[in-house]
Amino acid sequence: MGAWVEPGPKVRWRVWAPGHQKLEVVLHDAEGKAGQVLPMAPEPGGYFTAVLESAGAGVRYKLRVDGEGPFPDPWSRSQPQGVHGPSEVIVPDFAWTDAGWKGPDPEALVIYEVHVGTATPEGTYEALIPKLKGWRELGITALELMPLASFPGARNWGYDGVDLFAPHHTYGRPESLRRLIDAAHAEGLAVLIDAVYNHFGPDGNYLRCYSPHYFTGRHHTPWGDAVNYDGKESAPVREMVLSNVDMWIRDYHADGLRLDAAHAIVDDGSPHLLTEITRRARAAAPSRRVLIIAEDERNEARLPRPESEGGVGLDGVWADDLHHQLRRAFAGDSEGYYQDYTGSAEDIARTLRQGWFYEGQVSKNQGHARGTPAGTLPPTCFVHCIQNHDQVGNRALGERLHDDVSPAAYRAMSTLLLLSPYTPLLFMGQEWNASTPFLYFTDHNAELGKLVTEGRRKEFAGFSRFKGTTVPDPQAQDTFERSRLNWAEAEKPPHAGVRALYRELLRLRATEPALKERRRGGYALQTLGQDALVLEYKAAGQSLLVVLNIRGTLEHRLPAGAPAEVVLWSEASRFGGASEAPPVRDGVLRLEGPSAAVLRRRE
Repeated sequence: MGAWVEPGPKVRWRVWAPGHQKLEVVLHDAEGKAGQVLPMAPEPGGYFTAVLESAGAGVRYKLRVDGEGPFPDPWSRSQPQGVHGPSEVIVPDFAWTDAGWKGPDPEALVIYEVHVGTATPEGTYEALIPKLKGWRELGITALELMPLASFPGARNWGYDGVDLFAPHHTYGRPESLRRLIDAAHAEGLAVLIDAVYNHFGPDGNYLRCYSPHYFTGRHHTPWGDAVNYDGKESAPVREMVLSNVDMWIRDYHADGLRLDAAHAIVDDGSPHLLTEITRRARAAAPSRRVLIIAEDERNEARLPRPESEGGVGLDGVWADDLHHQLRRAFAGDSEGYYQDYTGSAEDIARTLRQGWFYEGQVSKNQGHARGTPAGTLPPTCFVHCIQNHDQVGNRALGERLHDDVSPAAYRAMSTLLLLSPYTPLLFMGQEWNASTPFLYFTDHNAELGKLVTEGRRKEFAGFSRFKGTTVPDPQAQDTFERSRLNWAEAEKPPHAGVRALYRELLRLRATEPALKERRRGGYALQTLGQDALVLEYKAAGQSLLVVLNIRGTLEHRLPAGAPAEVVLWSEASRFGGASEAPPVRDGVLRLEGPSAAVLRRRE
C-alpha cells in the first residue's frame, strides 16, 4: 500500500478506497504546486493502482477521490510539508552498519523516554546522536522515542498523529531517523518507538476521505469512534497497523514498540490485534531481539503472559501503581486516581512484591474491580517509573517531581526505583533533576487550538491544588520553548550531585552480584515500622539491603553477625545530601527524614 519504487525505475501506487469509482494520482513539485494527473486502475476489493515510468524516490503527490481533494496518502512514508501537504516517495536504502546488533537484553533494560522536539535545542533526530555516549555511560540501555508519526503543525507530544508511516518532518528526514538508530546501536543502545494505534488525531486525518470503514461506531474510545479492527472491512485496517509495525522494525531497525493506551485498542476478534502486533514485530527481525511493551491501565497479567500459556504475548507493560504509591507517600497527592493509594510503607512493599498493587480489588476511582494476580510473571515484564511524560506533562503546570517533593525525597525515590527488581523508566532530564517543566503543547489550527486551550483549562478547574492557577496555553510558542531541556545545568550543583547518584545506582544495578538475580524468589520485602521498608536480595553468599525511609526517624538494629557495609547512602554530600556522618553506627542504621541506604552483608 502507498507508493514504492520498482525496477525500471518506476513508482507504483496502491490505494484502498472501497465504494469509490475514480481515483487519480496528482503529481506535485517541490513547492507543492499540482501538475500531471495519473488515472488509477481499479482492482478487486476496493483497491486502485497506478504506475509512473522512469521515476523514483522524491516524487511528490496527492490522491484525488471521485473528484474530491486531492488529499495526502494515508500510507505516505514522508510528509515533508506537513500533514496537509503532498506525500513523498521514499526508498529505504540506508547504508546500515549494525549487522552485529542483536537487540536489547530484557534483563538489563533501563529505558530513557525522550521527546525529540524538546530534548535538544535543535529538536531533531540527529541532534540526539552526540548525547548517546553520555546516556550509555550513565547506564541507560534503551531510548524510547515519544511518537514520531506525522502530526499537525510543528510541535506536539505526538499523540495526535495522523500519518503512521511518515516520521514527523520537523524532526528531520527519514534517513536522519535511520542515522540516529544506527548510531544508537553502535553505542550499544536499543531504540523503542512509541506507537499510537488506539486513535488518530483530529487534524490532517484524511482516512474517511478514502473509506468509512477505517472507523466503527460499534466501539468508542475517549477520542471518539474506535478504529475498526474487528468489524466489516476491518482486514485492510488491521493490515495498516501490522504493516506499520513491519516498517519500524524492518526499515528503521527499531528494537521494539511502546504501544500507547493499549486498553483502548478495542478488538473482539481472535487473535487480538496486540498478539498479531507481537508476532509481526518478531517476524520482521528474526535475527535480533524485539520488544513490545504496552501502556495499559488494566493490570491484566494475561497481557505479558506468553501465548503458549494463554496470554497475549507482550514483553512488558507499564505498571503505574508504584509511581502512584510513591507520589501519595512523598508528595501527598490524593485526588483523582491517587485516592486509590495510601502511600503507606506496607502498600509500597506490597506493590513491589507483586509488580502492581491492584490484583482484583475494587478501585474507588473507577468504581469496579481492577487487575489480576501477576506473581508468576518475571519482574522484567513490569515497567516502573517515578516520572514519565504523562505524570509530568499532564499536570497543570508541567511540574516535574522536584516541584512537589524535597531533594532528599527525590534521591530516596530514585534509589528505590533503580535498585528494584523491575524495569526502570526514566523521563529525559530526570537523571539530573532537570528544573525545566514539560508542558502540554500543540500547534493546531486556530479553531481547534482554541478548543484545546479551553479544554485544558477546564480539565484542571476541579482540582483544589490548581485553583487560581492559569494553565499555560498549549498553543503558545513559549509553552513549547519552556519545555526544552537545559543541558548546561546538568554539570552544576545541585544537579550534578543527582546525576552522580543516578550513575552510581545504575552501575550497582548492572554489576552488583545480588542485583543481577532479579527473579521471583530472589528478593523479599518487609516493613520497618509504619514509615520504612527494606528490599532484600540474597545471592552469591551475601545480602544486599535497600532501605527506604519515608518520613520521621528510623533506627533499625541490624542482625548480629557479619557487619553491614554501607554501599550507598542517598544523603551523602557527593549526591547533594547534607551530611557525611555514616548512617550505620554500633550496629544501628539511622535514617532521618526521606532517605535511602544500601547495605551489604556477607553470609
